[in-house]
Amino acid sequence: MSPIYIILNIIFIVACIALISVILLQKKSSQLGSSVAGMGNTETYADKNRGQTHEGKLERYTKIGGAVLFVFSIVLCIVR
Repeated sequence: MSPIYIILNIIFIVACIALISVILLQKKSSQLGSSVAGMGNTETYADKNRGQTHEGKLERYTKIGGAVLFVFSIVLCIVR
């Protein structure tokens, strides 16, 4: 194995641990269950400004981290 592959694997493992930490910090949301049950539009003022709250930031970091891990795993497959 080349040194660059080992370094990329170490970075990938650290990124995985960081993503797991961000996911575990999020609160559980039961909003999906109510929307599936047909409760209608449950969007409130707080939901509209969700991106600026702590939960919104964690949600955004989760999406970005997932995309980074996806691209990083493809790069690792190509380098190997």
